[in-house]
Amino acid sequence: MLDVQGLQKTYYGSGQAVEAIRDLTFTVDAGELVCVVGPSGAGKTTLLRCVAGLLPPTAGEVVLEDTVISEPPAGMAVVFQEYGRSLFPWMTVAQNVERPLKEKRLPKARRRELVGEALEAVGLADVPTSYPWQLSGGMQQRVAIARAIAYEPHILLMDEPFAAVDAQTRADLEDLVRALWQRLGVTVLFVTHDIDESVYLGQRVLVLSGRPTEILANVDVDLPADRDQLTTRSAPEFTRLRGEIYELVQRAKRGERPSPADPSH
Repeated sequence: MLDVQGLQKTYYGSGQAVEAIRDLTFTVDAGELVCVVGPSGAGKTTLLRCVAGLLPPTAGEVVLEDTVISEPPAGMAVVFQEYGRSLFPWMTVAQNVERPLKEKRLPKARRRELVGEALEAVGLADVPTSYPWQLSGGMQQRVAIARAIAYEPHILLMDEPFAAVDAQTRADLEDLVRALWQRLGVTVLFVTHDIDESVYLGQRVLVLSGRPTEILANVDVDLPADRDQLTTRSAPEFTRLRGEIYELVQRAKRGERPSPADPSH
């Protein structure tokens, strides 16, 4: 589904060059839910913007379904952290969800159907005529998720989408994402700074090194497909994985680099 090969990104300005991403190579299979974690400033958002076609790489390439990405691809949707900025405050909930469907030039009846299904899926079927500013932060982020899934993407990118909500809302949204992923079969690349969240959500966790960024480790998450906040988080395997990834992130903070002989690199 997604193939990232030798991705590099260097920023130039004021006569200086800042190497943000040195070399990222990884794949995401169709239907996978893969999380990305790393220390602060590791280039997680830069990576996601390159994958989304919003930022051109300095070298390397991103291939989605056998097509090199040079601009935002039609089969991709993105959910950003700052949901307040991604929603149009003068549009109702339903109008916000419908907006990208108009860009696809879908018939009005089909747009109405998709909007209804998406709002039902995220538990907002009762507020289609409300405005974003009338909703809580968690509900606004549900609107952003509904807009993304109504678009019927092949792959969904999520950039720390729950960082700005409270702990209980975050847990509810994590369960919502896993439920939608299992029901829709969509491929998900989920960037987060929260180690526990990455283990709870993902089938795999890509751990990034410090800047300039490389893949420090590729960790398989061997947890049951059916997960819940209490049982899963209290499981010994969850604790082991959390500790392993925490140690990897600490290594990244200390400036450790991946070994060329490491098969996860």
